[in-house]
Amino acid sequence: MDQTPRPLAAFAFMLAGILSFTLMAVAGRELAGHHDTFEIMFYRSLLGIGIVLAVGGLAGSLGQINTGQIRLHGLRNVFHFTGQNLWFFAVGLIPLGQLFALEFTTPLWVALLAPLVLGERWRLTRGVAAVVGFAGILMVARPDTIVLSPGVVAAILSAFGFAGTMLVTKILSRRDGVTCILFWLVVFQSGFGLVTAGIDGDIAAPTAASLPWLAVVGCTGLFAHWCITNALKRAPASIVSPMEFLRLPAMAVTGYLLYAEPLEPAVFLGATMVLGANLLNIAVEQRRQNAPG
Repeated sequence: MDQTPRPLAAFAFMLAGILSFTLMAVAGRELAGHHDTFEIMFYRSLLGIGIVLAVGGLAGSLGQINTGQIRLHGLRNVFHFTGQNLWFFAVGLIPLGQLFALEFTTPLWVALLAPLVLGERWRLTRGVAAVVGFAGILMVARPDTIVLSPGVVAAILSAFGFAGTMLVTKILSRRDGVTCILFWLVVFQSGFGLVTAGIDGDIAAPTAASLPWLAVVGCTGLFAHWCITNALKRAPASIVSPMEFLRLPAMAVTGYLLYAEPLEPAVFLGATMVLGANLLNIAVEQRRQNAPG
């Protein structure tokens, strides 16, 4: 497999992933009150199994599925399941802008840990992109307005789960294909979801009101993971992860349009900082790839 970094292609995949995550957040908020977070994860993953098998069969990629790195797949999904459930718990309790701001300590952890865990070479521009991007996030979220609450604590802890997910996904992507990674994602998540949703002996069945939103969560969540996995195959994790900062201005605007959440001028200044930091990071990496020798 060609391991030459392609940051522009990674950026395109991440933009598509950001759109998917935005739609998933809206669906997750609409499901609050209909299903608990474990049930959402369970139904989402069940739908995901059907999608992966159908699309993989049409694409002829089901042969990628193997058990060679099954322990790493299990570890990845423990990180993801924990982070995602905390995220769904928080989405119904705090404003979307605050949720994404707290979640977006994830790229900082990835940037710091990637050289240690993945052996990626530390580059100044990657560190600058992460720091400037996070500064833009703080301008949007205004942490002085964040009051410690169960939703805030859940959002902070979810960041650790997502950082672990991204680091392990990068390791897996070096050997396994996208279909293999997504297959074990939905299988593990279905199992985790079934156990945790059914531990109290009561799993709420989908209703006419919740079923369409569950379908949106299932499709957008799986497509977002497909985009991120493809991005990680095309660029180092320390480049890909700061691109996620773009999700915050996207969600701030969505919160304003759909839920009348406050939208201040700082959102646009912060978004400009986030976008500028990522474009600088990509431009430097692209120039490095195009340099002779």
